[in-house]
Amino acid sequence: MRGSTKKVKGVNFIKEGFIAVTGVLGGVVASLFGGWDLALQTLVTFMILDYATGLVIAGVFKKSRKSLSGALESNTGFKGIIKKCMVLLMVLIGYQLDNMLGVDFVRYAVIIAFVSNELLSIIENAGLMGVPIPAVLQKAIGILNKRSGGDKDENENHAKSEPE
Repeated sequence: MRGSTKKVKGVNFIKEGFIAVTGVLGGVVASLFGGWDLALQTLVTFMILDYATGLVIAGVFKKSRKSLSGALESNTGFKGIIKKCMVLLMVLIGYQLDNMLGVDFVRYAVIIAFVSNELLSIIENAGLMGVPIPAVLQKAIGILNKRSGGDKDENENHAKSEPE
């Protein structure tokens, strides 16, 4: 009976240590990004939703525009994760610029830009799934794609030359 009590205490010590280390690391990471505020929470949520809907497009519907076959490819998924990490790096850079300049808008501008991009991607993914997209949203997506240089021909050429 005494041995089992020691085991439980050992497990609790490991569990509490893990929780403490995770909390400290989470706090450090959040502080590097300017805090875990609603803006960053929204960006991360949209990034996860975009990635998940992209997996569904490729895995279930086989309609991915990022692979030649339209199906899931591990290399494409890995590149997607790398791109999401780069987005977070841009937020970190924006926050550091805010600190350096003594302002409080660069980080938010970066987050708003990427939230908008993620939202457009989620809407496009919904369209590829067959969800009816209102005409006004389709028009807005077309305008934003043209302004960003992401017109259909360029995306098709990119997908043919280098699957992501």
